[in-house]
Amino acid sequence: MTTLNTKIKIIKKKMRVGRGIGSGKGKTCGRGVKGQKSRSGVAIKSFEGGQMPLYRRLPKRGFNTISKEQVAILNLDKIQSFIDKKTIKSSDLLNSEMLKKLKLINKNSKKLKILGSGEIKEKINIEADLASKSALEKLQKVGGSIQLKK
Repeated sequence: MTTLNTKIKIIKKKMRVGRGIGSGKGKTCGRGVKGQKSRSGVAIKSFEGGQMPLYRRLPKRGFNTISKEQVAILNLDKIQSFIDKKTIKSSDLLNSEMLKKLKLINKNSKKLKILGSGEIKEKINIEADLASKSALEKLQKVGGSIQLKK
């Protein structure tokens, strides 16, 4: 007698192909005669009989996430070079709107991040969304400031 707790296992034997005509899967082993599909190691992946395959019907997306926010990055040495070229004035408040107008960052960028690579000599006030610790330290050393948007 079996109890309710025991599980009944149904074991189905694997079909052994190529073991004589009496087995029902002998000689050609159910693959038909000749042709590409009868050979071993051949798989016709994604072939849809001349119809445009699914992988070609779908648009190319790649690894660019749709929801990813564009963040414009700006190093301190780049800001210093803009000041030296007189593209921007050190007395002005540096923010993303101003940089977009001057075409110094991409117009599609949603946020502005200041990074601390290089040195800055001028005292400048910056309004940004994000900033690295090294950028904050270097700007404070010169006497500048960063207002971070929340």
